[in-house]
Amino acid sequence: MEKDPSLNVLGAALAPCSTDPMTGFFRDGACDTCAADQGSHTVCAVMTEEFLAFSKYLGNDLSTPRPALRFAGLKAGDHWCLCASRFLQAHEEGCAPKVDLQATHQKALDVIPMDVLRSYDMNAEQS
Repeated sequence: MEKDPSLNVLGAALAPCSTDPMTGFFRDGACDTCAADQGSHTVCAVMTEEFLAFSKYLGNDLSTPRPALRFAGLKAGDHWCLCASRFLQAHEEGCAPKVDLQATHQKALDVIPMDVLRSYDMNAEQS
């Protein structure tokens, strides 16, 4: 599988999202993507209890450990590469988490408008 060019939504080199827990479609710590990534796991999001509950309610339980899959389960504060469509759905429901724009792949813009992503910028308060 060939990765798409690794640029973030700001047009710069894609920064790592998380290696603890290890995330990404390629499980390499980055929200890289390719044609095989049907879910577009391109949004580097900072998990919240509210979002984790929302995801579990929709059938994607990200918080329960699954040792057989070497998955410890996510908790609030963890960074994780989310599907762009799930992030947009959470935005529409009012429970989207903050995002790291430097670690969010430019392909997320195929699904999510930039102004929406900017409104969840985890670094916005510090600017």
